[in-house]
Amino acid sequence: MVRPWPRVGLAVVLAACLLAPSSTVRRDDPVVEDYVTEQLTVAANTYLQRRSQALVQKHDRDPRATPTEVQGVRISPRLVRSQERAVRELETRNRAPVAGGPAYTGARTRLDDGHAVRSGDRIMLEAVEHTEMRYGSGKVTQSVRRRFDFRARGEQLIMVGERVLDPGAHPVNDPVDDGR
Repeated sequence: MVRPWPRVGLAVVLAACLLAPSSTVRRDDPVVEDYVTEQLTVAANTYLQRRSQALVQKHDRDPRATPTEVQGVRISPRLVRSQERAVRELETRNRAPVAGGPAYTGARTRLDDGHAVRSGDRIMLEAVEHTEMRYGSGKVTQSVRRRFDFRARGEQLIMVGERVLDPGAHPVNDPVDDGR
């Protein structure tokens, strides 16, 4: 027969074990601070806005190359090359919502406040892109979910990838074949 004191002792030890933190317990991914999420969103938005602008016929096109850094976020060399190819293709594409129709006269792209998740040295930002393309007296609007991948090296953040999350979506500011 077990005496009452050992039962109480066993209950206390069991409770302590259940409440004590364990190194084998999986912890949630670290929270990404709001200011970092905003910084990543601005960099991703700038990246997309350049492609949207490439669809608008302008005689005074900005000749500068794709930025390699936006608000302290570096763009990987692979993404810079991919972006340059995309911009070239978009500049030569039929720049009208329908073949033979009026050309695009303006473009605006914005990302809704995204949700960023960190996993080790990787940060994934998911956001909804809203693009409005104006032409003649009309406009085309489109909303698409995108994911942007970043790598953190110390304090340096580097955008290393982006992709559309909506199956079957064909964003107007994406090239037909951009090698992704």
